[in-house]
Amino acid sequence: MPPVVVKTIPESGAKDVAPGEMEVKVTFSKQMSDGSWTWSTAWKDSTPEMVGKPKYDADRKTCIARFKLQPGKTYAWWLNSANFHNFKDAKGHPAVPYLLIFKTATGQRNL
Repeated sequence: MPPVVVKTIPESGAKDVAPGEMEVKVTFSKQMSDGSWTWSTAWKDSTPEMVGKPKYDADRKTCIARFKLQPGKTYAWWLNSANFHNFKDAKGHPAVPYLLIFKTATGQRNL
C-alpha cells in the first residue's frame, strides 16, 4: 500500500490560520525517505515563501516546513501530484497525492 497523508497542521480546509512565520506539518501513514518531498503549487501564487528547507521529524513520518504566511490569503499545495511524486516511503513507493489548503486570518499576529 502506498503511504497516505493522515494529518496536517494546520488542518486542510482551516480558516483563520494566524499569519506570520509558522511550521506546517504533514504526517504520513508510513516512514518516509528523508530529503525527498514535493510541495507543488496548486495554482499561480498559491504558496507562501519557504523559510529554510523541509525536514522530517525523528519519527520520519512527519515532514515539517517553515513558511511566512501573509494575512487574508488562501494557500494551497499538492503534496505529490500527477507530475511530481517525491514524497516516498522508505521502500520508494510514492505517497497518494493530497491537497493541503487553508486560509489565513486578516490580522497580523505578534511575533
